Amino acid sequence: MKYPLTVGAMMEHAEKFFPKKEVISQTHDKLHRLTYKEVGKRTRRLMSALDKLGIEQGDKVGTLAWNTHRHLEIYFAAPGIGSILHTINIRLSPEHIIYIINHAEDKIIFVDKDILPLVDKLHPHLPTVKAYVVMTDKEELPENSLPNVYSYEELLQEGDETYPFTRDIDEDSAAGMCYTSATTGKPKGVLYTHRAIALHSYALGLADTAAISESDVAMAVVPQFHVNAWGMPFACTWFGSTQVMPGPRFTPKRLATFIEEYKVTISAGVPTIWLGLLKELDENSYDTSSLRGVLCGGSAAPLSMVRAFEQKYNIPFFHAYGATETTPLATYSRLKSYQQDLSPDERANEKTRQGILVPGLEMKVIDENGEIPWDDETMGELLLKGPWIADTYYKDERSKTAFIDGWYHTGDVVTVDEEGTMKIVDRTGDLIKSGGEWISSVELENAIMAHEAVFEASVVAIPDEKWDERPIACVVLHDQYKDKVAKSDIAEYLKPQFAKFWLPDDYLFVDEIPKTSVGKFLKRELRKQVLEHLNLA
Repeated sequence: MKYPLTVGAMMEHAEKFFPKKEVISQTHDKLHRLTYKEVGKRTRRLMSALDKLGIEQGDKVGTLAWNTHRHLEIYFAAPGIGSILHTINIRLSPEHIIYIINHAEDKIIFVDKDILPLVDKLHPHLPTVKAYVVMTDKEELPENSLPNVYSYEELLQEGDETYPFTRDIDEDSAAGMCYTSATTGKPKGVLYTHRAIALHSYALGLADTAAISESDVAMAVVPQFHVNAWGMPFACTWFGSTQVMPGPRFTPKRLATFIEEYKVTISAGVPTIWLGLLKELDENSYDTSSLRGVLCGGSAAPLSMVRAFEQKYNIPFFHAYGATETTPLATYSRLKSYQQDLSPDERANEKTRQGILVPGLEMKVIDENGEIPWDDETMGELLLKGPWIADTYYKDERSKTAFIDGWYHTGDVVTVDEEGTMKIVDRTGDLIKSGGEWISSVELENAIMAHEAVFEASVVAIPDEKWDERPIACVVLHDQYKDKVAKSDIAEYLKPQFAKFWLPDDYLFVDEIPKTSVGKFLKRELRKQVLEHLNLA
């Protein structure tokens, strides 16, 4: 049958077949426990309210919000009437937020109460926005100067809980929208179709990927404004998983407490999240035995982190790879059946890789001479295509250099072994070329972070008259090792692991490493700081 795959149908399925399953949501002021039956009714009320506010098919519905049940309801209400969910990264600069909202031409903005002061300052620069909706548990709205401002809960009270999901939606029409975090230039917009989101959700349920199912208690720590929390809210709702939403400004302590209290089975976040959780687990006692896995993405996880989860805390660790342009799941690292008897260290080392391609997608890896051999040594840029891979940026000339001949050029440099298991080596702009040879900053970083004294490390290139570029390592030590570890200790630790020309020329101990809005190392800013420190700027 020619039957459209739509986002609204996912919530309808949850209402009908998982009415008793729960969404556990921490907001600023209280903990909410709602069944999918209740979430479905609230979503329908919200669709009714959007209709009354004049939101039509194709209109952009912006959100500046944390991981809560209200944000989840918007995930389904906006596409449910044929409009487009636009999750806005609240950690971007005000200038970039203004650019994103205006470029997308958002018609309405939903905002969590603690982000309201920011929106209050920005609204004079947002001509396309016709209404603002504040999400709060309080009866009165915080003081603001916004025009046409509404209370989320009051809108829902006036809405119709039987309002129907729109049926005549083209599955190839846009349901969602995200912008890249813009490490260079302005953020780039990516549209996600109903079909792409549905197929991506199926992919998250495969036994050899995240295996999300009704029996899971899933906690997406990755923000709902970061590539739709990696698609977990859609998949978990569709499949009837219990969802635990950690809410605004969570701490590692809250995450550990929620894992213990709600028996979380699977969680997803970037490496900085898991570093914070490990520190909390080291300092306090929690029962994490319910976890069948933590999913890590966004940037490469160091071997020391994988070892700590798997060997110290007996928590299975899974690497995945993707991008805003890939909805985002593209590869997933899971040991094959004949790898189960590997030693603990061999298992951990294998799990630092980004895994194999998810079924349904295609990949190839190229250098200046064409496709590279899969020998686990030759480096090349990863190219992807498939039904949930974007084919263009939204109204952006940069599409011409990223989408060529039906392939998305990721900008990620990888190696691939003979079985197709991929390992991220670096970004094309972060590789260090020294004396005509390439040095991977990521491999150096992961090796340095395996040292027991090191909390974080990032490696950048500085110009060199003789060698063109040379690596410099910036290192953050654990508190208990400060003033006890010297540069020479780190240098000696690295010596046996790399060729001499790979070794950094210097090690700078720093208090923190600048990060992007989604927790990745911001190497552009770090490189600038290093050059200033060395008087080379």
